[in-house]
Amino acid sequence: MTIAPSLLSGDFARLGDEALRCERAGADWLHLDVMDGHFVPNLTFGAPVIAALRPCTNLFFDVHLMVESPERCVADYLRAGADMITMHTEAIDEDIFSQAIKTIRDAGRQVALCVNPGTPIERVFPWLDCIDMVLVMTVEPGFGGQAFMEDMLPKIKTLREEISRRGLDIKIEVDGGISESTIGAAAGAGASVFVAGSAVFGAADMAGAIQCLRHNAEL
Repeated sequence: MTIAPSLLSGDFARLGDEALRCERAGADWLHLDVMDGHFVPNLTFGAPVIAALRPCTNLFFDVHLMVESPERCVADYLRAGADMITMHTEAIDEDIFSQAIKTIRDAGRQVALCVNPGTPIERVFPWLDCIDMVLVMTVEPGFGGQAFMEDMLPKIKTLREEISRRGLDIKIEVDGGISESTIGAAAGAGASVFVAGSAVFGAADMAGAIQCLRHNAEL
């Protein structure tokens, strides 16, 4: 089980320190939410900030592009140090998405697709043979601190069944409202990568919070 704290919930005045704190607390990945103020209503940070963070930690950089036409800017995020780039099915231009996958693969990095709560999970099925992960949003994207949407669990289960049916080795990530009380249900439905913001950064003991999340996911 992979725990990926979302830096969106960290202290923006000291992001480098927050990234290192996650690493020392036992996180596996660092989830980096890039928002452009167009695809989603919020605005966060871009490639220059991620590039500045890269020397601060050895954590795997899980870069989630919540932007319009994400396939057009993958090179910027590869140069910035992304280990995995996630793009939304709702935002990609399918005619050039294959080239974006090739660009990411040629750089030796990983690629993922994301589906919003209102998007049928079947939208990602044509791409399963050429991606490393699917991110299922369990809140509406754009802001942290939202409640976990339990009605997304059947979507996760359907995806896991399709991946198993094809014999593929693809991770399922969930993002939104993940806490010690919701992570077990997400894991039971088939997820193995968990983005947690408030549950990690809002805890008095970050290491203890990450340990608790991992334990509850493995029950």
